Amino acid sequence: MIRVGVDVGGTFTDIVLDRPGERIVVHKVPSTPSDQSVAVVRGITEICRIAEIAPGDIDMVLHGTTVATNMVIERKGAHVGMLTTRGFRDILHMARHKRPHNFSLQFDVPWQSHPLVRRRDRLPITERLMPPTGEVTVPLDEEEVRAAAELFKKRGVDAVIVAFLFAFLNDAHEVRAKEIVQSVLPDAYVSCSSEVVNVIREYERFSTCAMNAYIGPKTSAYLERLEMRLRHEGIGAIVRIMQSNGGISTVENSARRPVGLLLSGPAGGVIGGKWTGAASGADNIITIDIGGTSADISVIQDGETRIKNPRDTEVASLPVLVPMIDIDAIGAGGGSIAYIDAGGAFHVGPRSAGADPGPACYGQGGTEPTVTDAQVVLGRLDPDQFLGGDLTIDEALAREAIETHIAKPLGMDVEAAALGILRIINNNMALAINANSVAKGIDPRGFTLMGFGGAGPLHAVALAEIIKAKDVVSPLQPGITAAMGLLVTDLQYEYTQSVLTVLDTASDEALAELNARFDALRAEADAQLDLDRVPAEARIYRKIAECRYVGQGFELRAEVPNGPLTKANAGAVIDSFFEAHKKVYGHAFRDQLTEAITLRVVAGAGAGSLTLPTLADGNRTNPEEAVMYRRLTTFDDGQRIETPRYRRRELLAGDRVGGPAILVQHNSTTLVPPGWVATVLSQGDVRLSLGGV
Repeated sequence: MIRVGVDVGGTFTDIVLDRPGERIVVHKVPSTPSDQSVAVVRGITEICRIAEIAPGDIDMVLHGTTVATNMVIERKGAHVGMLTTRGFRDILHMARHKRPHNFSLQFDVPWQSHPLVRRRDRLPITERLMPPTGEVTVPLDEEEVRAAAELFKKRGVDAVIVAFLFAFLNDAHEVRAKEIVQSVLPDAYVSCSSEVVNVIREYERFSTCAMNAYIGPKTSAYLERLEMRLRHEGIGAIVRIMQSNGGISTVENSARRPVGLLLSGPAGGVIGGKWTGAASGADNIITIDIGGTSADISVIQDGETRIKNPRDTEVASLPVLVPMIDIDAIGAGGGSIAYIDAGGAFHVGPRSAGADPGPACYGQGGTEPTVTDAQVVLGRLDPDQFLGGDLTIDEALAREAIETHIAKPLGMDVEAAALGILRIINNNMALAINANSVAKGIDPRGFTLMGFGGAGPLHAVALAEIIKAKDVVSPLQPGITAAMGLLVTDLQYEYTQSVLTVLDTASDEALAELNARFDALRAEADAQLDLDRVPAEARIYRKIAECRYVGQGFELRAEVPNGPLTKANAGAVIDSFFEAHKKVYGHAFRDQLTEAITLRVVAGAGAGSLTLPTLADGNRTNPEEAVMYRRLTTFDDGQRIETPRYRRRELLAGDRVGGPAILVQHNSTTLVPPGWVATVLSQGDVRLSLGGV
């Protein structure tokens, strides 16, 4: 089976092609922010020419996209209308009365200043369900629903959400209201809260449903356009889309529930980092994926990715109750712009030059200095080797941009200004790494820092020195790691149902109810897997109970044993919750009652694996035959040293390269400073550590 992984970044789109038994082929093309599908299809057709295969030979395309995320950040989503229970139209405005910054007088509340649904488009409907059973106490007023839909039609809304109080207990009113809306607005994108996220907490449920509708029309249109472009090029392959939880999904499911794609792009990088870690013998890893626009940071502990606590799953400060890999993203990348503010302070990012016009050195009209320009001025990126020579860059333009905007205003030379740009961006990223690790109980001294993305290996050693990581790994194809992660990702769906059951004192009847709900969730999963034509023997299931102490505000994931839940094995769920609580908070109260809040079934199937050939043994020290040439390079301590450039593809297993050195390849550049040594591992990954050769 020939598979292609495509990851879209803010500056470049990365493509990897895998043919069993042969070397993988990698490629990069500039991203097309106005329509990502243009670069995606162009990259796929170009990599087919490089691999000397016909586009029609591709069997599967796996895609990580930032379409949904960008829409939310830029607030360029749909015009959404909302139907909700009378008396609750302002839930989206009031939220939970939390101040993002307690002591700031200028703080912004994005759910009020930039709401997903304007207040005039939130219409109350007479209906009422009551807990704990979802009993109907006030029937749905269908005429009000029809009148509201007619009003939405006049206002030209693109999408409608139906979000009623306690719909997670009984979805009858939402389902009927959706039918009425669709009869009036057949072309609108309509979502029910019980379909999108069938869980307790009305604000988070309403917000998640609103987010789904806000990004739904354009995301589904993008996916449709992508498939159309692929078919036009003769590519009839199966298309799968990366999800925020680290699994892949079908185009149809992604179009129906695009809220699951909000971390689609960064998730592929974490999965690729996990796979690389397993190949290089590292179970505890801090990953940092540095591209042209952003840096995405995550932690892999004991070989497992971390899923965010439900209280932290948000995008652009708006809650989104879908499972997400624990990733922090900051505006720091090769395209991050350096500038001096009105008060004379020196900043780098988060504004980025992106793909168009790009850094000044690209010669595409950019005049502001960027991190990439600083690397060029310091001799760390060679103009004739950038992207293997596919993209010519101009050192004079980089130098001019830094001199004009930074060096002259601050009264320093250009090299010192360039070093200042790197020190600022590195410290910004180190602070973000500590927020994702130290602040969450992780000691970086016992972790490997894995830097990837086009710019990752250039910054990795400096970051490792700041956070005191034990060593650094530069993957085989750093600039393509996120795309490679797509090829080792499983098909995965998650189905949820809220419950309120104290596990310690649960009766046989209560446990039977929990088992019935687990069975119902599994039936939902099976229905989807049937549509995907996944054979029964290939299906994988995992049961989770999100638990909390009675009276606690939020819950944590606890593993549920296979088979029916009984009084005999309920203790295993409680123990799993205790362990999760201790890991997150540092303590667990074993004398307190544990309450299950949400049941979750994770279902899927393996999507395939990626096997890389083992390199021939070299066991050489500073192999001269792999050296391309030597050029002056400035390092972080200000030393300007004649530094050899090694062709990374010519390094063999066991080879050791002592710094100063630069390892050059098509999609990335690895910096080995003085005092560090790079050791080539069996599959081509490189471990960097302090010490001599």
